[in-house]
Amino acid sequence: MRKSRYTALFAGIFLLSAIIFSVTHYGDLARFVDLLSHINPRWIAMASVFQIGTYISLALIWNRALLYNGVIYPLKSLIPLAVAKLFADQALPSGGLSGIAFVVNAFRRRNVPDSIGTAVMLLNVFSFYIAYAFVAAIAFLILWIYHDIHQWTLIIGGIFIVFIFAVPGGMLFLKQLGRQDRLPEWPLRLPVVSGIFKTFAGVSEESELSLRNPMLMVEAALCQVAIFVLDSATLWAMLHALGEPASGFLAFPCFVVASIVAMLSFIPLGLGSFEATCIGLLVTLGVRIESALTATLLLRGFTLWAPMLPGLVMTRRELR
Repeated sequence: MRKSRYTALFAGIFLLSAIIFSVTHYGDLARFVDLLSHINPRWIAMASVFQIGTYISLALIWNRALLYNGVIYPLKSLIPLAVAKLFADQALPSGGLSGIAFVVNAFRRRNVPDSIGTAVMLLNVFSFYIAYAFVAAIAFLILWIYHDIHQWTLIIGGIFIVFIFAVPGGMLFLKQLGRQDRLPEWPLRLPVVSGIFKTFAGVSEESELSLRNPMLMVEAALCQVAIFVLDSATLWAMLHALGEPASGFLAFPCFVVASIVAMLSFIPLGLGSFEATCIGLLVTLGVRIESALTATLLLRGFTLWAPMLPGLVMTRRELR
């Protein structure tokens, strides 16, 4: 399994390199240099604020869920964990499942019971899928109303709909089974299935009430939507920093669809798949190819590469 992960990573690196080479070959190299030399620092500062907002939004979900379960934990102390969690989700695309064990372990070190920590993470996962379905619907609606929607985007949307219902639906189905001996042996060999069983096994009935609280779920879903909006606002800010007068109705669907492709590709870090989709959509919607490549790479610098070092440090410290 590790070998296939490395193969996917190398494939992503190759794809990203091919994209950069192709765009720089067919684009105007002097234009790239001019764009980078005239970046507006005020938009860069604004993008930094947007990214800080994503970490605060995720930490706020945990803060509210912990408070609901009777655990008072400062919001500012959860922000470093949010950095590590968002990094883990991008490093190992798994639909929001990759960082669950890490955060539950981190909560355990902070004297939060496993049952509560697991319930908080399950709230995080289900609210993530609710928010993802919502922002995807809005993104495709914007493409349909304001821009041309192509056949390949419809195919991606169809695959995404299956995926977005299959994962949480499968989790609920496994939860209803309750016991592993009700399943054949072969599904239990899959790490995702066995991991879900272990996750639900750690949730007490009292802690599970947080998953059934509609207001708490709505609050969590709104925070997840805010993360998507702030990330797409970062792309919007990058385009403006390069002198490209793009609207939010352009940046939002480009970011969301690119994120969907990156998630469905299961390539570590979403390398190549995210960049190719985002650049392709931006160019299709009228952004110059040089600006599309530069803005996308700057966006990835903020959302992926900048939090990588603190995310690695935090992850290693928590798992030590």
